[in-house]
Amino acid sequence: MEEKKLVALTFDDGPSVGTTDLVLDVLEENGIVASFFLIGEKITEKSSYLVKRAYDMGCSIENHSKTHPGMSGMSDEEILEEVRYTTDAIEKIVGEKPEFFRPPYIDYNQRMYDLINLGFICGYGCEDWLDSVSSDERVERILRDANPGFIILVHDMEENVKTVEAIRKIIPELKKQGYEFVTVRELFRRSSVAPQKNRIYMGCYEARP
Repeated sequence: MEEKKLVALTFDDGPSVGTTDLVLDVLEENGIVASFFLIGEKITEKSSYLVKRAYDMGCSIENHSKTHPGMSGMSDEEILEEVRYTTDAIEKIVGEKPEFFRPPYIDYNQRMYDLINLGFICGYGCEDWLDSVSSDERVERILRDANPGFIILVHDMEENVKTVEAIRKIIPELKKQGYEFVTVRELFRRSSVAPQKNRIYMGCYEARP
């Protein structure tokens, strides 16, 4: 039997009232799940409903630091607090701790590996934080990088409507190619891959030191 082609769609920099709502609408319309890497200081009384909605839809809620700093130059305690704050905020809403961490700016070092007891995730992006990158170009870049087990890295930051438009095209196209959308956690579990320490993952089969 042919192995199922799995893909994890992931979003950074939320929750963002207005944008994350639209992203979740697209996921619901397509009957798929994703993973959300949240910034702790953006989890507020006004935005917490988005975290709960995503979780109730079957999405996984992961850690993207408290304030989105470059963390490699921070002290041990500052690094730990960036992660701890966001983990606690997520657990308070969904009753479950994150399993994965995406370092802001993909800025990481050995000390962060030693201190942070979560799987490190990168993924394939399309510079979708730049307004100059059109919706069609975002689609083209992600589809070009598609391979079994890969992780898509996009952003649900405020007013990032071009990425909402892009995922409306990316999702059905990848489905047509035989891909199944799963959370990052499911991606590793269903691929029988255990995330290793001292590695950051582009996909479940592709990691770098």
